[in-house]
Amino acid sequence: MEIRFKKTDEKAVTPRVATKGSAGYDLTAVSKAKDDRGYWCYGTGIAAEIPDGYVGLVFPRSSISRYGLELSNCVGVIDSDYRGEITAKFRPSWMGGQVYDIGDRICQLVIVPVLTPTFVEVEELTDTERGTGGYGSTGK
Repeated sequence: MEIRFKKTDEKAVTPRVATKGSAGYDLTAVSKAKDDRGYWCYGTGIAAEIPDGYVGLVFPRSSISRYGLELSNCVGVIDSDYRGEITAKFRPSWMGGQVYDIGDRICQLVIVPVLTPTFVEVEELTDTERGTGGYGSTGK
């Protein structure tokens, strides 16, 4: 599979994996700004064509544990019909502290297939052992 992309900024870095077994393609910050809520908004300078039937998911890198940041929407969704720059917005975590700088690898893009089921309304759902038990219903 090929993912077509274009650089929207001359400083953009081609997405790449760190190791042969890596699932995520590292994205590098080319811009950084703080919004009116104190969130750090990073541009990657990359726009991509995610193929039909796939989605790009943007996750924080494991290095985020060394920073005082959290990806504001937990996981970013890049739909196959989106053609704009891939960006990431981080909020300060309870730890505070260091933030990413321009030139840092800030997040990773994972390409996964998308299922498109048809939802069918029914009167009853099939029974299971768990039933409607929700949060914490299976114990610690």
